[in-house]
Amino acid sequence: MDIYIGADYKGLERKNELVKFLVDKKYNVTDVGAYSYHEGDDFNDPAIAVARSVRRELGGAKGILICGSGHGMTIQANRFNGIRATLCDSVEAAVSASQHDDANILCLSAERVDLPTMKKIATTFLETKFEPLERRVRRINRMDERGDYD
Repeated sequence: MDIYIGADYKGLERKNELVKFLVDKKYNVTDVGAYSYHEGDDFNDPAIAVARSVRRELGGAKGILICGSGHGMTIQANRFNGIRATLCDSVEAAVSASQHDDANILCLSAERVDLPTMKKIATTFLETKFEPLERRVRRINRMDERGDYD
């Protein structure tokens, strides 16, 4: 599975550690930035890059985004049809997001989630399979009825 990962300056260190962890677990990881610390950089750029990359490979790729709160990146990524970005702060939330909602981008808060927990959440998110019950598929299909924003 291809994994696209990005962060702003607040999530940079955690992103770098998570990239190493995922590569060690044999995931094909593409780091879309940030690559260096620039205080006040915009979270939008990595969120857009990850969302576009995941959308190009719908069903074959997932994304991970890390910023201070996780909120801005979640909002930005969800502007793209076909993207289901979710903010998770626990393993249980990651199971639900993957299993019930077929989320394809995991958003994490560098301010509220420590690195060991982040690793557990990311692993769970990537390894938990979607259970395509009829009601879940119907709900997911309705998410893209809002129009095309890009």
